[in-house]
This record gives sequence, C-alpha cells and structure tokens, in this order.
Amino acid sequence: MAEIQFASCCTDFQKGNCTDSYKIFGSRKYEKTISGRKLQGIRFMVWAPAAAGVRVVGDFNAWGESDEKSGKMKRGRNGTWTYFTTDADIGQKYKYIIERKNGEKIYKSDPYALYSECRPGTASVIYELEEYTWTDQIWMEQRARKDIIHSPLNIYEVHLGSWKRGRLPGIDYEMNWEEAEKMKSEEPFLNYRQIADALADYLKEMHYTHVEIMPVSEHPLDGSWGYQTLCFYSITSRYGTPEDFRYFVDRLHRAGIGVILDWVPGHFCKDEPGLYNFDGEWAYESKTEELRENDQWGTANFDFSKGEVRSFLISNALYFFREFHIDGLRVDAVANILYLDYAKKPSAILKNKYGGNESIEGIEFLRALNQAIFAEISNPLMIAEDSSAWPLVTKPVYIGGLGFNFKWNMGWMNDTLEYMKLDPIYRQWHHNKMTFSIMYAFSENYILPLSHDEVVHGKHSMLDKMFGEYDTKFDALRCYYLYMMTHPGKKLLFMGSEFGPFIEWRYYEELEWKLLLYPKHEQLRRYVQRLNAFYIENRALWEMDDSDDGFHWIDANNSSQSIFTYVRYAEKKEDFLVVICNFTPVTYEEFKIGVPRFADYALAFSTEDASNGENEVLLKPEPEPWNHCPFHIKMKLPGYGAMVYRPIFRRKI
Repeated sequence: MAEIQFASCCTDFQKGNCTDSYKIFGSRKYEKTISGRKLQGIRFMVWAPAAAGVRVVGDFNAWGESDEKSGKMKRGRNGTWTYFTTDADIGQKYKYIIERKNGEKIYKSDPYALYSECRPGTASVIYELEEYTWTDQIWMEQRARKDIIHSPLNIYEVHLGSWKRGRLPGIDYEMNWEEAEKMKSEEPFLNYRQIADALADYLKEMHYTHVEIMPVSEHPLDGSWGYQTLCFYSITSRYGTPEDFRYFVDRLHRAGIGVILDWVPGHFCKDEPGLYNFDGEWAYESKTEELRENDQWGTANFDFSKGEVRSFLISNALYFFREFHIDGLRVDAVANILYLDYAKKPSAILKNKYGGNESIEGIEFLRALNQAIFAEISNPLMIAEDSSAWPLVTKPVYIGGLGFNFKWNMGWMNDTLEYMKLDPIYRQWHHNKMTFSIMYAFSENYILPLSHDEVVHGKHSMLDKMFGEYDTKFDALRCYYLYMMTHPGKKLLFMGSEFGPFIEWRYYEELEWKLLLYPKHEQLRRYVQRLNAFYIENRALWEMDDSDDGFHWIDANNSSQSIFTYVRYAEKKEDFLVVICNFTPVTYEEFKIGVPRFADYALAFSTEDASNGENEVLLKPEPEPWNHCPFHIKMKLPGYGAMVYRPIFRRKI
C-alpha cells in the first residue's frame, strides 16, 4: 500500500473526511531513516485519545513480558500513538496494551488490523495485502456500464459457514447418513477458495445474478452470524486469508456473479479485546449510556458525531470496494443509525437539538458514506436494510435523500408472509396484505427480501410457513415464489429456500442437501431454477421496477376467491406479461380475466408445467370487456396455480 503521511491528512481524519485511514493506521510495512540509514520494519499506529499510555506487544517482543518498556508507543497529534520496530514481521501476532488514566491496563486488538487470529483467539496479525492478479476485467467493465436500476437483480443470500461444509474423516457419508447427521456441527469450514468454486457453479446453474454474503469481518461468536463485529478490517480467518477472499470474489466475477457484502456500521460487539471502551473514555461510542448501549443486540452503538469514527467506517466501506472488488454493500440496521431511540425506552436524553428523535449525526454519516462511495466506485450497489418509514432512502443526497440506490421492502415481506400462514378460508379478509405494497412500490427502489431473518427464531422455514399439509405446502410456495418474481422490485432469497427444508436455518451445520434426493424438494429447486431464468429473460419483470408505468392491476379486488391478476410492462408497451395467482386450493375449470390488448395469449410460465408452457394452445381474446379491460381470455385455473401469459400479436395482412 502507498504510504500516506499522517500529518497531511490528520485534519481530514478528525473531520470525518478521510477515506483511506486504513493506509495510515494499523500495522504496516514502513521504511524509516535513522542516522542516515534506511531501515525496513513495521510501524504501528492506533487512535486512543484518552489513553495515558499505549504499548504494542506480540510475538516479536515476547509479548513484553521481559521488559515493561518494550513496545512503548509515542504519543502523536490528535490522540494517535505510533511505534516503529525492525523486529516485527509479517504473520506475527500482536495486541495493544492500553493504559487508562486510572492505571488500569487492558489488552486490545488493533481496530485497523487487516487480519486476525482465528477464534477463540483475538490477537491481531501483521498482514500486508499482496499484489493480486485480478482476472475479472470483463466483469468490472460491464458493471461500469450497467444501468442496474433497469436491469435484472436476483440475489442469493449466503452464510459461508453453513452453505456447505467439509467432510469428517472416518465417516462413509454414502452409507451412514445417520452417523453423519449426529456429527454435522463438527464438520470443518470450507476455505473461501473451495466455497467459491462450488458456489459459482451453483449460482450460475440456478440463474442468480448476485450473491449476498452475510458479514465476513472478524467476529468472536459464530452464533452472532457475523453481526457482532470485533475487527472491521479483518476478513474472518474462519475461512482463510484476505487473499483467499480475493480469489472468492474474482472467481464469482468470472462466472458472471456479483458479490454484495453484508456490512454492520451501526454497532459493534462489547467483547473486551474490541472497540468497546477502547481507551477508557469511550473513543468509538458515546459517553452517554442511553446513546451508547444497544440493549436489543447486547452491543454498543457508534458515535457518529466523532469525525474519527466516520473516517474509520467510510474508509472501511471503501476498503472492501478497492481491495476486494466487491460490487455492493447491504448496510445493516439502518433504522438504528437514523433514530436515537431505536428499540429503546422513551427518554429525554434521546432527543436531538430540535427536540426530535432523529439522529442528525447518523443521517449525515449515511449521506457522507454514500457520497464517498458513489464518487469513486463505478455503479456500486448500496442497499439499505431499513425497517422504518424514513422517506427518500434511495434518492440522491442533493434532493434530501440518504443516497442509497436500493432498500429492502420489509413491509412487503411481513405482509405477504403473514398472508401465506393463513388458512385459505380466512385469506379473503386479509386480501390487502397482498395488494397494499403496490401503493408504495415505486416510492423507493425496492428489493423484495426473503432473508435469513425470516427462517430463524421460531419463524419456521419458508416451506413450513405455508398453510396446509405436505403437498399443499409445496404448491403454495411455488405460487408465492411466482407472485414474488412478478411483483415490482428486485429479488433476494436466502440459501436453502430454493429447495424447501422444513427445519429452520442452523448456522452451525450445512444445509440439508440430502433433501434433494426426495422428489418434491428437487422439483422445487428445479422450479426455482426455471423461474429465475424466466425472470432474467423477460424485460417486463425488471425494466420498469421504478415506475408505476411498469405495473397495472387487472383485478386487485377479488378477495372472495383470493385471486390476483395484473400486468407487468417493459419500456416498450407491446412487451408485457399477464399474471394470475390463485392463493386457494380451489380449481376453476373456466376462469375469465381481462386483458389490455387484442392479441392471442400464450402460456409463458406456470406453476404446473415443467416446460414453461411455451407449446400450449394459444388463448384467443374475446371482445367483451372484463375487469375494466376491453378484452378477456378464459383458461383453466388450478388450485394454488399461478400462470404468466405473453401476448402474440397477429400480423396484419
């Protein structure tokens, strides 16, 4: 990495405008001239403004046990501490000993460490990113030219530790699945490189455009899924090195798959080696307990009023884009950043200077983050996971927006899943749960998320959420997936949901791939595969996601039958698809729906037909108006059937 003199950018660091602070802080190779001699060594730099003293100890000085002055760091300007040594080398472990003003001494990991010891260890590792020969030039050039808002975006969400795992020695998996099941949680993690090769092939086969990786910054607890971060710059060593992760991204790009990282800039874990109370006076968080403590997750909130904290986080985001070629960030828990009292009891302290509950500093951080990224990175995906009703999340900063380009549609997800849990008899009284989302579908650039959060903590798996017996659950899920893929908004599905496990996601073992030996589960996987391909192939399903010109209800009010009919339009108005979804088990031998144009209608896709229906007999339009449309067609509509029809315009003679 290029050396940057701290003196030239300390003002930017303090103000929150430094976007490459990782090139300054941490442990870095350094050349220092002493008495005319150029010495090669390692320079350590840490920000600890309230510390009375700081030492760096590690493998290179026997962890300071023989000399209490060993590794003593020099206080610099603006709360920084530095130390240079020729004894340290790449690959050695180290920590900082922070001496607080009360005399207490505590061991801390390096906030800017590029690599860390594998858990349960918490030491930082001196690491230098090597020159990597990227082979994704074609992908990067295509990304720079792509209009992602008006392109297909179909995301597969993955937890790297449980998508697939290695095999235990001494167990014949083909002959003894029962023994293997008992030992699943002990199966070793795969390396980033191993995962990349298998995942790239699978995603390409399944017709996904992107993969979203749950957090890979170093975290001490497997059960946090990565959301309680210890070291933000350290790619977790559970699955390999930063170079291995570069290969992971490179390999997926070569397969035509984009890579999105789940990123957690709102809060951090309170484990002793981490950022919590780093220098004895709350360097990274607020001194005010009500603002600092995040009781919902047992973590601490960042203090965005501090420029050094903003520089730390914005630099971290750009670090992943620059050094790992990622394509986007899904920013976790945006509501926790936007509101002072998010998931907290009412308090007079949790008010801004105007008396509101909005976090002015959090809002400005999000805007500065997005401005910095869009100023440098070509066509990044900046995705807000925001459960609030904050307006203009995906609008530019210059018109008052937050500057993201996508937002998760949590309202759509909650409403529609509640609907699918209902006995079909009662769905007619909850019809609006499936239609209300269209009222706001074009107010933001939305992603429809069926994520990991919906298949844990007693919420049931996607398949098990569906009302009914065994066969009915599969029928209902196929219908729901088609409704999702034809609804305005980009798509996200959590791993495993494509083949329908009955149990919830378990982070400590791999997915139940053996279920694919059962016909129903393999049929569901192949159905999702076909549905994904159909989505990508049809511009009407994604080209106008951001405009109400891309969607029109044929019948939004058929609550008595729980049937929904609508049209999806591409930019060219003659390119459209007619969709009908039946969310009851009742079959109709002849069902009439209105259509907007006089044309023959071919069955383009169906929940019932493995061939996508392209060879079906054309449906002839009848000139009688229906559903406020000038024409109508008739078809057989199966229970839990969903069908998509394409117009075939007759040639004029």
